[in-house]
Amino acid sequence: MQADRHLPFLARLSPWSRRALAIAAGAASVLAMAPFFLWPVLFLTLPVLVFLIDGAVATAPRRPAAHAAGIAWLFAFGYFLAGLFWIGEAFLVEADKFAALMPFAVMAMPAGLALFWAGAAAIASVMWRPGWVRVLVLAITLSCAEWLRGHVLTGFPWNVLGYALTASEALLQSASLLGIYGLTWITVLLLATPLVAWSDARVGARVAPTAAVRAALPATAACLACLALLAAWGAWRLTGHPPPEQAVRLRLVQPSIPQREKWQSENQRRNFERHLELTLQNPAGEIDGAKSVQLIVWPEAAMPFLPLDTPAALEALGRVIPADGHLVAGLLRVETAPPLAATRKRRVLNSLVAFGPGGMPVAVYDKTHLVPFGEYLPFQATLEAIGLEQLTRIRGGFDVGPTPRPLMRIAGLPPFAPLICYEAIFPGTVVQSSERPAALLNVTNDGWFGNTTGPRQHLHQARVRAVEEGLPVIRSANNGISAVVDAFGRVVTQLDLDVTGVIDVQLPGRLPPTVYARLGDGPFAVFLGFSIVVLAVWVGAIQGSKRTLSRSDRP
Repeated sequence: MQADRHLPFLARLSPWSRRALAIAAGAASVLAMAPFFLWPVLFLTLPVLVFLIDGAVATAPRRPAAHAAGIAWLFAFGYFLAGLFWIGEAFLVEADKFAALMPFAVMAMPAGLALFWAGAAAIASVMWRPGWVRVLVLAITLSCAEWLRGHVLTGFPWNVLGYALTASEALLQSASLLGIYGLTWITVLLLATPLVAWSDARVGARVAPTAAVRAALPATAACLACLALLAAWGAWRLTGHPPPEQAVRLRLVQPSIPQREKWQSENQRRNFERHLELTLQNPAGEIDGAKSVQLIVWPEAAMPFLPLDTPAALEALGRVIPADGHLVAGLLRVETAPPLAATRKRRVLNSLVAFGPGGMPVAVYDKTHLVPFGEYLPFQATLEAIGLEQLTRIRGGFDVGPTPRPLMRIAGLPPFAPLICYEAIFPGTVVQSSERPAALLNVTNDGWFGNTTGPRQHLHQARVRAVEEGLPVIRSANNGISAVVDAFGRVVTQLDLDVTGVIDVQLPGRLPPTVYARLGDGPFAVFLGFSIVVLAVWVGAIQGSKRTLSRSDRP
């Protein structure tokens, strides 16, 4: 198998140029993600990865795994660097303290995440065979690597490759069947095969490009037919009658407070008053007292102080909450540990609290999936002892709430599945209760990441959770994109980045439990099992043919 003959220009590239090509192709692959959604780019970039692995395997027969892992690591590094560069914005919020760490963080995270793809290529190289089989092998190992990336060391499934096939509302519906990891398997198999098939036909038969196109036509047509079938099924699903709206009138508040000002003590009163003022206004800016609203939603850390220990804050909340309504808000709270506890004397929690009329708390949810280096440090005490801090600068870091994640129950309202910030990016875990909620209630603060691709990617991943679960999403952001998404993943209404205002909307209805809501990643496991069986049969048939030919050659 000679990669140089697949794409002729590869023969003229030096080893360093091939490495640069791997990084560039990986970076270009991010165009398939939000907010660009140029997913056809993967018809080119994924085959480039296959061809570069071809070259690594062919030129290093004694160490194919190491060379394949190296080239895949470079591809993935480019992909994650281009997709996650916005993380560096968080280190500039308090530049005097954290700016020096920005280059390390921006490079270290992509480097670490790329190890999953490197492992996938190393395993794939062991089973690497000429023909379409190697694409199937890569689809198996890469989709498994993406699943592991979403689970190992608390997981970080950001920009999982399967999001490429959620660009259109029709294709997005496939997430209700397979989830994002199942779509990753399909993405690799269907988008890498056409160009690989054309190249294989041209090399194998030494034919002209036009003849190679004709030879590759069946494989290409099969892939395009599968994509068309998924889109057609999704379009049909969208033609169904939407579930009736639920009897909850919502008001979402987006104050758009700059992150540099949010945590400064001298600004907290002014920021709190901004939330109160917006709560009493309708989207047109008219004062209406929120009288027709049953649920007001403030974003994550809307009150970055301790309002539960501040009677004046509770009184102010009581004045803006309508008599038959409630308000939920992100805030900090502290629990004092028992006197004999062997750990710290207090627990600081990133919480979502519901307040009833009069401003009294009636329900509490404490975040269970914390952001490493943002909300806590691994080996917290040791790293703090040498002077390191997480970005929120809470001494000792945040503590986690109880698991499994409970539903938020508010008298007079249906139950909600609460999600704080990036808890919404974890497929299969957004609902951890046996009871089905009315909606996913997601509060966040993407103001850390500026006007970049990060907040837009965050919103899109919340939309995919809506489709996977068949549940609407209520999303309130300090600055980011506040939105209400229906159970089909369609944005009903939204406030864009850097916009200050409110959203008034009726809560969309929920759908019956989807296949993914009932079975989780079970369908993905079935696809993997089927792929492995097909692979084993194919390889066995090839080995059997070789043995038959060997015996026929004997005198």
